Amino acid sequence: MYYVPDGTKICGFYECQKCASRFLDIRVAPSLVCPYCGEVADMEMGPDDVMPEIKEDAKLVQVLEGEDIEKYDTLLSLAITGGNYEWI
Repeated sequence: MYYVPDGTKICGFYECQKCASRFLDIRVAPSLVCPYCGEVADMEMGPDDVMPEIKEDAKLVQVLEGEDIEKYDTLLSLAITGGNYEWI
């Protein structure tokens, strides 16, 4: 699988409000930081630097279980590769 490891029992299907990306994540929460446009905190900041505000723009659309995880994972993977399913 592309987004989640094989054997995943439950995962969340998210859509980012900012960049409209859709992705699966093994964490299930009402919102997450988008892996595509979200800002990751820089842990090597100086004392005068301002900590960036981390926004959880990706909202949970649906909780997936069982066979639905593999279906959604395959569909999202095909969308990224442009329909080239030979690598799956």
